[in-house]
Amino acid sequence: MRKLVTMAATVALLAGLAACGNSSEPSGTPASLKVWVMGDDGKNFTNLTADFTKETGIKVEVDAIPWANVNEKLTTAVASGQGPDVMQIGLSLLSTFQASGALLDLSPSLGAHPNLKGDNFLDAVAPGKLNPQGKVLSVPWISDTRVLFYRKDLLSEAGFAQPPKTWTELHAYATKLASRGKDKYGYYIPQWDAPLPIQFTWQAGGDVVDKSGKVTLDTPEFRKAVDFYTSFYRQKLVPTAADFDQAQGFISGAAPMLISGPYLAKTIKDQAPELNGKWAVTTLPADKSGTALFAGSNMGVWHKTGNAEAAVKLLDYLSKPATQLKWYQINNELPTVKSALSDPALAADPNVQVYVKQLQDAKLLPVVPAWDKISSKMLDSLNNMVLKGADQTSTLTQLNADVASLQK
Repeated sequence: MRKLVTMAATVALLAGLAACGNSSEPSGTPASLKVWVMGDDGKNFTNLTADFTKETGIKVEVDAIPWANVNEKLTTAVASGQGPDVMQIGLSLLSTFQASGALLDLSPSLGAHPNLKGDNFLDAVAPGKLNPQGKVLSVPWISDTRVLFYRKDLLSEAGFAQPPKTWTELHAYATKLASRGKDKYGYYIPQWDAPLPIQFTWQAGGDVVDKSGKVTLDTPEFRKAVDFYTSFYRQKLVPTAADFDQAQGFISGAAPMLISGPYLAKTIKDQAPELNGKWAVTTLPADKSGTALFAGSNMGVWHKTGNAEAAVKLLDYLSKPATQLKWYQINNELPTVKSALSDPALAADPNVQVYVKQLQDAKLLPVVPAWDKISSKMLDSLNNMVLKGADQTSTLTQLNADVASLQK
């Protein structure tokens, strides 16, 4: 794909960046890449890239950034002009990174790196789809979605042979399970989980982005989602304690159904091996659809890097099916490369089969700069209603006014 043009563009790009970005390695010296990964995955990422260093001679220096500190680190880096060469970007923060100008447009380099070809990746996050003006400001790294975790043993004791498939069944199951006695619930709603009411909106047949590209919650479908969400609280089917631990609640049986991501499966297996065979996952119960959140993260290149060519080589390496499969093996995070997701090593796992099926009906949260503030307002409003008894109509009216104000 335009290989000669791409090579020329890359040379010109590197020449321009060398004068204003992080200093490049001396000519003939392999580059040393500084990489930010999020959470506590630094050691695993270092192990993952050991073969990349052997193959290319390019060293990888990893800095693990706690998720809570990401915005602070980005703000400091933008202000100082000193960032890493490569950074992991949670999809929920992608619009913030894009708006900050922190990411290099990778379009001129993609033709020389076949592993970065758009149709290799899941369609929802294919390079070029998430970025403004046709630029490619990041490439997919890991995928994540939400599924229903349920205790097979406890559902069976309550008379349910199969997991709930619809909203009606989910509510009915939760009602029966909550009747088991004191401190027993049917379901769990995390009070910090902004995607959950959005998923309910999608499932009700709506969306939260209008034709102009702005977020709107002033729709019949969002109101239906709120009614469904709040019904679990009204009927005391979910815990109200802010510090309720979803993993321990699931393991103890206090909350035998909940919506979460694949990461919870590892926690259950590690902390409660005695539950092996007594729990499972399934796709989300549906109203008009069973649409789930498409989460995960991308990888981007710092706009002032002096090592753009080496950085793109690393992205290419991370997009190899074998690398993606290895990352799942060591970190339990799903690939974004379609061929890796269909690999027999993954397809043999019943849980992965569910994750992959759910990814086919999953959507991204709004990729707009105001989303963090909007989602915070939304959660505050919901919690005021379900925990403090705030009037639903007036609270939603105020929420809609706040959402409009945040996008002016």
